[in-house]
Amino acid sequence: MRNSFRAKTTLSVFCLLFLLLASGCANKQHENKSPTGKPRIISLAPSLTEMIFAIGAGDQLVGRTSACDWPVAALQVPVVGAFGRPSLELLASIHPDLVVDVDLADEEMGKKISALGIQRENIACKSPDDIPASLRKLGKLTGHTREADSLALSISEGLAMFKTKAEKRAKKKSVYLEIWDDPFWTGGKGSYTSALIAYAGGRNIGDVVDKEYFEISQEWVIKKSPEVIACMYMSKNVSAASKLMERPGWGSVAAVQQRQVYDQFDNSLFLRPGPRVLEGIAQLHRTIYPVERAAP
Repeated sequence: MRNSFRAKTTLSVFCLLFLLLASGCANKQHENKSPTGKPRIISLAPSLTEMIFAIGAGDQLVGRTSACDWPVAALQVPVVGAFGRPSLELLASIHPDLVVDVDLADEEMGKKISALGIQRENIACKSPDDIPASLRKLGKLTGHTREADSLALSISEGLAMFKTKAEKRAKKKSVYLEIWDDPFWTGGKGSYTSALIAYAGGRNIGDVVDKEYFEISQEWVIKKSPEVIACMYMSKNVSAASKLMERPGWGSVAAVQQRQVYDQFDNSLFLRPGPRVLEGIAQLHRTIYPVERAAP
């Protein structure tokens, strides 16, 4: 009888402690809510940070990566680590309601985030076509469904307009997007940059390779002789475009002969799937077809 009584007493104490702990966790989660009552968020990707601000949820952002640099207001948000490499200590100290990412350097980190009792959502976005759905998902997660749906619809309609215009083009100029020059890198078939070129009415010379991004040789580019070249990086002392046109052996490339080599681009518009995608496509279109740019 005594053993039975002790067992029941121990069970009762355990249940009481469990309820007290659960109550404490619930209170802590309630305290973590933003002043508006909506979830406090940490973004682990620049593209998602842009989307969060674009749908009006910027005031809910309590952490970002060092790569999240747009809009300017994002720079006021505390940094919790590098792109895809958050600090667990900082995450634990802030204890947000939600962490969003597109890709983590180590997937084990995702499990550790969940183990902290923090909701984690992976929102992969590799193509312009993925952006509207990503916006809608963020809208539901942040409590900004109406704003997200409106922006998603606007982007979908804009993409459809660019696609229709590109499909009507009889001849598409060949384009080489030089992402880096040491070593030489470009985007292949299925890459985000290739999709942008297609929407802008061009033809990516990298589409012959079934990879997202890959290293190339100068000889490969010279042989392809693209009609337009866009340098997606900054060069010291001299502009990247001027430096490219002076490369030995590049004089035979169509873009160099026609002086259709460009630089001074905002990389975040062309390498970051985000809410400014239409702006990026429009700028790329003006770059590929400068004569049409001057037309009324």
